[in-house]
Amino acid sequence: MAISLKGRRALVTGGSRGIGRATVLALAGAGAEVMTCHRQPGGHAESLRRELAALPGTHHVVRADLSDPGQAGQLARCAADAFGHLDVLVNNAGVIHQVPYPGLTPGEWQRTVATGLTAPYLLVQQCLPLLRPGASVIGIGSRAVDIGVPGRAHYTAVKAALTGLTRSLARELGPQGIRVNMIAPGIVETETWRELPDEQQEAMRRRYADLIALGRTGRPDEVAHAVLWLASDLARYVTGCTVAVDGGLC
Repeated sequence: MAISLKGRRALVTGGSRGIGRATVLALAGAGAEVMTCHRQPGGHAESLRRELAALPGTHHVVRADLSDPGQAGQLARCAADAFGHLDVLVNNAGVIHQVPYPGLTPGEWQRTVATGLTAPYLLVQQCLPLLRPGASVIGIGSRAVDIGVPGRAHYTAVKAALTGLTRSLARELGPQGIRVNMIAPGIVETETWRELPDEQQEAMRRRYADLIALGRTGRPDEVAHAVLWLASDLARYVTGCTVAVDGGLC
């Protein structure tokens, strides 16, 4: 069954690379008009603009550093000006760095929290007047919350907090007909993965294969398809949930 989101309007944060990019293209491919943001200028944002231009509808790729609360607010205003209302809000933007705990600085902690937790708090709050009954708010979390990853305490803490925010918002916004859910990806091969030497990529695939029931790592589009489902009417009775998209990671 093909999912159609024709006539719907979506805001996706951090959409120029990885899972965010796949999500933007999946939503636009299903007929939604999409606005997304990127933090740094460069080829990824420009190539996304070209891909979106080849799809039906009017789409927007804007620059915003969501670690700055003022820019998060500006992004919500841009969505209001461009669309008037929103049917889908995907909080995908985040930062992830491998930092052993003894060397985790307050600045790195604060930047991770600002982008991955404070920005979603602000965007949901400021986009509430735009979200109509039936709207879907989706956060991109991580299976790291359940497993724990050395060197990523800051990232894991943010994703755990986002899960709690999702569950509370689902209860609070449910009476308005707004659904709030999470996607928890497992090990996904994004651009960062593919920038590694071939030998290192293959070694990582072998290392993770035994931990994943399906015996392989995931692709960004496989996560995006789950987002597409949560954004659609097929999931109209699903809220307050975390959907693992991890191939059976244990």
